[in-house]
Amino acid sequence: MLNEKEEAFLVYWEENRLKQKKFVKYLQYGLPLGVSIGVATFINVFSGWDKQAAMVFNADPSLILVLLIAVIGIIVFVSVFTVRHRWEINEQYYQELLAKKNKQ
Repeated sequence: MLNEKEEAFLVYWEENRLKQKKFVKYLQYGLPLGVSIGVATFINVFSGWDKQAAMVFNADPSLILVLLIAVIGIIVFVSVFTVRHRWEINEQYYQELLAKKNKQ
């Protein structure tokens, strides 16, 4: 027997499962985590705590472009991965609840 919370999740997920699978939603919901990791990477590089890394970074000015591209890649990857993972967990829970409901 399903409780009220599980019934509410079934109704919610039936309505929103396809909406949340769109790529725009991936960026919208996962962007804060991705940006925080990207900002932490920039702070780490520009803080200068590693002297040898700072010397290498200052020797070639084109490394800023490489770092920028890498941080953008990290932001997109983390955004898509976290939201896709959350979607998969919700989908699995939905399938389990449907099986439980049909079994009754």
